[in-house]
Amino acid sequence: MAMGTLFLCPTPLGNLGDMTPRALDALRGANTVLAEDTRVTGKLLAAFDIKAHLERMDEQMLSRKVDQIVDRLVAGETMAFCSDAGMPGVSDPGSRLVAAARSAGVSVCVLPGATATATAYVASGFSCPRFYFGGFFPRKATAATHLLESVASLDAVLLFYESPHRLVAALKRIASVYPHRRVAVCRELTKIHEEVQVGYSGEIADLFAHRAKKEPIKGEIVIVIDAPSADEAADRCKDAASSAAARAVELVMNERHSCKDAATALQHEFGLSRNAAYEIAQQARSSGNFPKITSDDHE
Repeated sequence: MAMGTLFLCPTPLGNLGDMTPRALDALRGANTVLAEDTRVTGKLLAAFDIKAHLERMDEQMLSRKVDQIVDRLVAGETMAFCSDAGMPGVSDPGSRLVAAARSAGVSVCVLPGATATATAYVASGFSCPRFYFGGFFPRKATAATHLLESVASLDAVLLFYESPHRLVAALKRIASVYPHRRVAVCRELTKIHEEVQVGYSGEIADLFAHRAKKEPIKGEIVIVIDAPSADEAADRCKDAASSAAARAVELVMNERHSCKDAATALQHEFGLSRNAAYEIAQQARSSGNFPKITSDDHE
């Protein structure tokens, strides 16, 4: 018997008109529809008069039953997988099942369709051709701040999901880490009350802080942060150069590392080229002064 096929079906973010014909065909033809939440997917199927065998398969359930699901696919069952909204596997269950199915030789068909990340990226109007998607911010403020700082040097637009009751705190954090960047808050995309607010980080933080004092903020939210300007990138490079120089003095003068070992450490810590790192270490050994390096020294 031939193996079945696993279809990953994107579902509308909020507008039923965004459901694609291919996704509807896959749902109609599946022996079983796996759903992040059967109540949500059940309403979707009812809207299109699709009668299907539904099984709940959220992340917790997948972790326990992924092998059983793959066995059924191998035995010839065709399945469609849906998250509550958008593309399965993008900050939603799905990737674990895809990996397991492929490992077993099962055909996996990912259907294109609605996804909040791409929609918000385009809606922001930010023109950098690269983007980084960080999913939901960590719940702890220190971890969220660390995440923002760790991606600050990326020459890319940054996208994050956030819940409405944590939005103001997240925007204030972004304004603190990225005071000179533009930010877009995309709320309720594709729905009746869709909203996209774009401005500098401090302005956007103030806007939503003021609004939250009047009424609770509601809806699904994507935060988009513009890529660094040339001036910001240059400033960050100078800061990294100063830090690398100070670290070189610490390694060579205080910790008595050889120039070679110090250079290796500088490469790993600051992303310097091997030659630049070795030159900094040599300068630190010969003078003890902070050597000057330029942005060209970074790989």
